[in-house]
Amino acid sequence: MTAVTDGHPLPGGGPDLTVLPKVSLHDHLDGGLRPATILELADELDLELPAGDADTLGAWFAEKADSGSLVDYLATFDLTLAVMQTREGLERVARELVQDLAADGVVYGEVRWAPEQHLTRGLELDETVEAVQRGIDAGIDDVRSAGLDIRIGQLVTAMRHNDRGLEVAQLAVRHRDRGVVGFDIAGPEAGFPPARMRAAFEYLAEQYFPATVHAGEADDLDSIRGALLDGRALRLGHGVRIAQDIVLDHEDEEASYVSVGPLAQWVKDRQIALELCPSSNLQTGAIAGWGEELVDHPFDLLYQLGFRVTVNTDNRLMSATTLTRELALLVETFGYDVDDLETFQLNAADAAFLPLEDREELAERIGEGFAGR
Repeated sequence: MTAVTDGHPLPGGGPDLTVLPKVSLHDHLDGGLRPATILELADELDLELPAGDADTLGAWFAEKADSGSLVDYLATFDLTLAVMQTREGLERVARELVQDLAADGVVYGEVRWAPEQHLTRGLELDETVEAVQRGIDAGIDDVRSAGLDIRIGQLVTAMRHNDRGLEVAQLAVRHRDRGVVGFDIAGPEAGFPPARMRAAFEYLAEQYFPATVHAGEADDLDSIRGALLDGRALRLGHGVRIAQDIVLDHEDEEASYVSVGPLAQWVKDRQIALELCPSSNLQTGAIAGWGEELVDHPFDLLYQLGFRVTVNTDNRLMSATTLTRELALLVETFGYDVDDLETFQLNAADAAFLPLEDREELAERIGEGFAGR
């Protein structure tokens, strides 16, 4: 049984959160487009849009995504995917993503996307990965020209309701030395367990290639269990419902006392990173079992109990957010201070799909960036 106490408030006049070095582990390429870019690409492809200006279109995405349902939330991607079916569209979106992350203070990011969703205009799987990497490389050059520095890796994703898991896993491994750092599965969670793609995960394990798995967002503990046992996940995409395995025993004026179940204890003891996405978790109803406000999110519970929590945006367009905004919301809600924010970044750096030496360098960079703040 463990005691859980309150956090510490951020001192008045604290640092500009934008300039603090950040690590982004859960950022979907097709969920981070600029509304203005969607307008321009749609015009080139003669696609009809629900709005004719960037501000209105951005508001439309945020409104439609705020549904309380992951299935409805995912429906908004039909529009962004429609403008990402050409080399030019993929390159531009990837390039702008890098620019936007750097402007948000991100120094290392992993961007996930599903190549199988970008083939309607004749591209092959390998061509899509190559186009995205060209965009990433161009964006990194842009960032360096502006006097900043950022590193980006691709997480190649298979859609869990399709049957291309092994094919996409092989695609990811083919590009492991050309920008791809890991594998993921995404899409409708309930009813499509990782066991459906067991062959893909076995292949990845044989190739010593890391995987993260969307789990514990729209389904419960069995989904997380499947991600770990069948998916051999080194991280959990969202993973917020691991808190279902934590039971409140009693509370007094100073603290609450909880018992941690075996699955949650395993995740905690192994320090399997949780890719938590606060705003998105509210929009999709991932935390409906605890409430409807950010204060109800089990983020703080998991953090205080010692889980490796990380902070992410999920889909910056749909949630109208940035990593800076997500951190600010957590500060406002739970009273975190600069040390807490640094811990979240160090957690993410340690969980990044990078060689050990590179993770150590990333942690040093974060420490230097937070020093004296």
